[in-house]
Amino acid sequence: VQLQASGGGLVQTGGSPRLSCAASGLTFSGYRMGWFRQAPGKEREFVAYISSNGGTKYYSDSVKGRFTIARDNAKNTVYLQMNSLGPEDTAVYYCAATRVVVSGMRIPSNYPYWGQGTQVTVSS
Repeated sequence: VQLQASGGGLVQTGGSPRLSCAASGLTFSGYRMGWFRQAPGKEREFVAYISSNGGTKYYSDSVKGRFTIARDNAKNTVYLQMNSLGPEDTAVYYCAATRVVVSGMRIPSNYPYWGQGTQVTVSS
């Protein structure tokens, strides 16, 4: 299984990058997908979740209303559209795949497959 995240980089405050995560080696449409992030010196935290068919989405309170998760099962790809970025959003962003039910979506250990991470740095 491989999850390849891309789309990060240096962004100005208020910017709107879109992260992508291309999956291979698994039946993508059968997996729930999540985005997490980890800032220096902090624990990995939940950002967003999308169900296998894209019909259910959840967000952390810190990104709700600014970030949008989406998926294209025909392309085996999950996306994270980020808007109105601030310095507090600086982190390495990870995509992850799971079959765990939605009640466990915020717990990193419930995701067996992870991408390598993509750095997002927001300059003030």
